[in-house]
Amino acid sequence: MIPRYSRPEMARVWDDGHKFQKWLDVEMAVCDALADRGLIPKQAAANIRARARYDVARVREIEATVQHDVIAFITNVAEHVGPDARYIHLGLTSNDVVDTALALLMIEASELLMKDLEGLASAIEKRAFEHKNTVMVGRTHGVHAEPMTFGLKLALWHSEVRRSIDRLSVARRHVAVGKLSGAVGTFAHLDPDVEEAALGSLGLSPVPIASQIVQRDRHAEFLAALAIAATSIERFAVEIRHLQRTEVGEVEEPFGAGQKGSSAMPHKKNPIGSEQMSGQARLIRGYMQVALENIPLWHERDISHSSAERVILPDATILLDYMIHRFTRIVSGMVVHPDAMRRNLERTGGLIFSGTVLVELAKKGVTRDEAYGWVQKAAMDAQAGQGDFKALLLKDHNITTRLSAQEIDRCFDVQHHLRHVDALFKRTFGRA
Repeated sequence: MIPRYSRPEMARVWDDGHKFQKWLDVEMAVCDALADRGLIPKQAAANIRARARYDVARVREIEATVQHDVIAFITNVAEHVGPDARYIHLGLTSNDVVDTALALLMIEASELLMKDLEGLASAIEKRAFEHKNTVMVGRTHGVHAEPMTFGLKLALWHSEVRRSIDRLSVARRHVAVGKLSGAVGTFAHLDPDVEEAALGSLGLSPVPIASQIVQRDRHAEFLAALAIAATSIERFAVEIRHLQRTEVGEVEEPFGAGQKGSSAMPHKKNPIGSEQMSGQARLIRGYMQVALENIPLWHERDISHSSAERVILPDATILLDYMIHRFTRIVSGMVVHPDAMRRNLERTGGLIFSGTVLVELAKKGVTRDEAYGWVQKAAMDAQAGQGDFKALLLKDHNITTRLSAQEIDRCFDVQHHLRHVDALFKRTFGRA
């Protein structure tokens, strides 16, 4: 199932022809391992390597009759190989081939995704350093909190993307396994050393033990890594959506020449790309739920997971690939408005420094509860329009007997809040 927005590199991973090639790689690796041990003629293995091929249309034609994709595939390969085809699939069950080949496909997909995420991390890092000192107000609960910089916000994104890369790397390692142990995992028809040799030639490790399949907790972990990466992108996108609101106006998605925002309202510039990220992340989280439900199968296996995986693995990897590239373009092209950030920072008339005043009073020996009450009263009076926050502080005898006018003035210094920006950048990027 290849979505229309797929990029060629990722779509190719899940193309039927590419999948069949991985099946053939597994079959030939087993033939080579058997030949090396004298269990089939070396010439037969060489002939299989030389002649084995398949035709996707022919496989589908055979499958329409036999109703079994692996049998259809082996039948088509045998048509090309001739008599030595009797050694193909010797001692194997279908899932030996399918699950082992699936590991190869997930490895390819994960490597593309990790490369994508590295690109996103680089784009975020570039913008973070550009706006390292671009002052803005931080918000908690959507309400003004204390000063920060837009660069710090982006540095936080970068750190989260790095964790997604690490997480996907671990998941890749856990799915980079195969099994050739037969119908119930007992090696009834092949020896474990054949499995080890064949999988080693494919760059895979054998699972320590299997049923007829590789257990699906590994695949669920892989989907979970994709879902977390997608949800992180959604988190960043939601931030852009909030900052682009008319009432905020601090950041905008790139808006192309000739682009139109609304069929009815020519003035509109909507954060449609970021909104798409939210919708698409929901899909990938849904695929993760399906992957979790694929874990509990009947006994040594059933095939309730199989049809679902044919959808969720291509869709999730292709969709995340699209999301990463789309959001990388958004980050690279987003328009930042430092003046609007400064205006919004100043909208409360200094209320965002209330915490600093509280701390300074505590340093003077005032109990936290008492200091909080004094500062809160001045803040609430200021919000009610009864005066400027700093002026109200300077009128309060309780405060001015503890803090001088100069000390109160210093509490309103933005740079005091930003004195550790370089240290935070060095922690995040290894450089300031």
